[in-house]
This record gives sequence, C-alpha cells and structure tokens, in this order.
Amino acid sequence: MTIKIPAIVMAGSRPGPDPLLSGTNVSTKALLPIAGRPMLVHVVTSLRACPRVGPITILAQNSTELAAEPGLAGLADLHFSDSGQGISSSLAAALPPGDDPVLVTTADNVLLTPAMIAEFLDGAEGSDVAVAMVERDVLLARYPESKRTWLKFRGGCWSGANMFRLRGRRVLPLLDFWGRIERDRKKGLKIVAAFGPWLLIGALLRMFTIQQGVARAGLRFGLNATVVPMSDPEACIDADKPVDIELIEKIMADRAAL
Repeated sequence: MTIKIPAIVMAGSRPGPDPLLSGTNVSTKALLPIAGRPMLVHVVTSLRACPRVGPITILAQNSTELAAEPGLAGLADLHFSDSGQGISSSLAAALPPGDDPVLVTTADNVLLTPAMIAEFLDGAEGSDVAVAMVERDVLLARYPESKRTWLKFRGGCWSGANMFRLRGRRVLPLLDFWGRIERDRKKGLKIVAAFGPWLLIGALLRMFTIQQGVARAGLRFGLNATVVPMSDPEACIDADKPVDIELIEKIMADRAAL
C-alpha cells in the first residue's frame, strides 16, 4: 500500500505591487488565469491527479479568497490556512507534527504534472530535505528562450523547480535560517555565501557538484539534504514574468493538442 504524502501549496503574495496583476481585475497572483484557469487550480489539479499525494493545504495571507474560487470548491482533502508575510515562517507554522515528510510547491508552478511529482518523490526518498532542480542544458535543449536564475557548480548550472520534500519539524532550524536570507532568493551567490565562506569559495572555484554543495549545507543543520535532478525541463518554468506566461500558455496548448 502506497503511503500518501501531504502537500502544502504556497499561494501567498509578496509585499508590494505585482506587475503580473497590472491591468487585471485579479487581486492575487495565485488566481491569475493561465490557459483559462487560475494558476492555483492547475497546481491543485496536478497534485490531486498524483496517487502518491494525500491531503493538500493552501497557504496564503487571505486563504478565504482562494477558497471561494469555483475551480476549488467542494474538493475533498483540500484545506486552506492563513499565512504570515514570510515564506519560511509561514511554512514552519504549517508543518505537520513530528518528522513525517511533506511535499511543498508553489501556486505559480503551473506546468507541474503527476509524472514530475512522482519522479521527484522517488529521488527524494530517505532525505530530510530534498530540492527539485533542472540542469541548464536540459532546459536550453528544448527552451533556449527561457531565462532562469542559475546556480553554477562543477558539472553544471542549476535552476530550482519549486518542489521540496521536508521531513517535518526536524527542518525548523533550516527554515529559521532561510527566513533571514530569503529576500536574496534570486541571487545565487548570496544564497551560497550565507552557508559559510568555504561553500562560497568552493562554488566560485567549481570545487564540488551541486549535490556535494547541498549535502554540505544540510550538514550545517544536521540534515541529510539532496538535490533531485528533474528530467523534464518544464519543471523549472514557473510564472514569474509575462514572458514566462507566454511560454507556459504555448506549452499548455501543445500538451492539449497531443
């Protein structure tokens, strides 16, 4: 019997105006329509279609507004919870008791599929912290026009794919640390430097692979941390900018035509 993992979808808004919402009647990014449905509905649909995913919790500053979305109404095992302003503190408050694993993704991870979820969970098995990532050559081979933030290590450059597997509350020290640096989440070297000078020097000199770097970073908190390389380049294309949405809608149209 397959044990289903609970999922948390981070669907809140960051401080300040969101340029994606300019000129629309949409109040929050999670409800911005892509290919005819709100972002969040796409993500929840994919999570529910994966037989390995159990109950889903949506975290947002105004979860009542999201719960009123018709595309989410009446779905079993779908829960809504109000979050704070910070990603890390909100996630820490939502973790289940003990150290049972939880899957975390975001409302703008619109191209998520059940196959991606299964591949990630297979690769994350046995870890305390797992991060889904896509290597640059994998993405550019199919979508050379896509612009991402890259972390450069020996053997490749990597971009996050907005999926994480966390072993419950044992990751709280890591989340507390992340809360102090998450404002620099798009600045690769600043993130690496925050884990200490040795990791920064090693990254700059390409002394180790991303797996080795993440494993060393995890050891700082007594955690077994790993990167799960994703085979599908679409795993790292999220809806951050208007050009991303254009590409996502093209990909979704191509999927629908198959």
